[in-house]
Amino acid sequence: MRIYLDNNATTAIDADVLQVLEGSLRDVYGNASSIHKEGQTARRMIEDAREAVARLIGAAARDVVFTSGGTESNNAAIFGAFPPEGRFHIVTSSIEHPSVIEATRALDRRHADVTYVAPSRDGVVAASNVIDAMRDDTRLVTVMLANNETGVVQPVAEIGAATRARGVHFHVDAVQAAGKIAVDVETLQCDTLALSAHKLHAPKGIGALYVRRGTKMSSHLVGGAQERRRRAGTENVPLAAAFGAAATLSMQPHDVASVRDAFERELRAAFGAAITINGERVARLPNTSNVTFHGADGEGIVIALDLSGVAVSTGSACSSGRVEPSPVLLAMGLSPDDARATVRFSLSRFTTLAEVRRVAALLVDLVPRCRAR
Repeated sequence: MRIYLDNNATTAIDADVLQVLEGSLRDVYGNASSIHKEGQTARRMIEDAREAVARLIGAAARDVVFTSGGTESNNAAIFGAFPPEGRFHIVTSSIEHPSVIEATRALDRRHADVTYVAPSRDGVVAASNVIDAMRDDTRLVTVMLANNETGVVQPVAEIGAATRARGVHFHVDAVQAAGKIAVDVETLQCDTLALSAHKLHAPKGIGALYVRRGTKMSSHLVGGAQERRRRAGTENVPLAAAFGAAATLSMQPHDVASVRDAFERELRAAFGAAITINGERVARLPNTSNVTFHGADGEGIVIALDLSGVAVSTGSACSSGRVEPSPVLLAMGLSPDDARATVRFSLSRFTTLAEVRRVAALLVDLVPRCRAR
């Protein structure tokens, strides 16, 4: 039986969510924009799902827009919030997801000035640094709630208070955070917030964008009146229903942190100072361990674990056939060698203590074989 510890990349579909998906695919085939019985059955399913997703983030259902996933939600918020004319300023961090970084870079090439705020060695983007980077012409601030590689939680509420006071649009990428820690749009004081279902044991291809009522944004897809004219196109009823079911299940109590902490204790006992657990001194997602095995080849560890029946990932991205050090880890101040020696272990609510102990034991055997020569 394989062990899956790459849940920050994607998650397995929960059995109850799969049952909802299969039932809606089979039985609810109407177009939710149609007025006949079949259409209204689909409409009720969409709106029930919208209510469930809204509850997950403390929002009103009418402020939740279904999208195709986190990338679309981030792009819709960033491009939709930015004025079409004039040169304005954006503040973001240097550890954002590519769907945010590339969107801000695209605006930088058009008519925006972008300030990228670096994190500390612990991976925290200081709220004071973000606030200090704001200018009179700042129109958008976008900072993620929790980093997808390190799991480090960012001081988003403090940033949100400052942007609200200045009337600046504040976008939060909560894709990794939702379902793992409490997310409340009122506490965060954000104008828009991105979610993705496949991080919550639901299918890929469905996400959501929270848009605070009264927020001025241009529609990123036009052609119909769906989603209160914020996103044209026939709604994907089965995927929305599955997202709603997953959102409800993710709000139930589950103790991933104790399993993660036990795993890290095993690593500490085995490797001591030969490892660094990145972000361990600050608030992190309860499911994420980002570990640097000093002097080792992270990619080699990933491959060796895969051959041993364990799925994990590195903090590296493959580009043009080359393994590059993670920009997130480099921004935190890790050397290129340490960045390449880093492996991300991301658990789910289904991960067991026996599984992480098995992985720790495998690492004791495999890491010495993956030392850089």
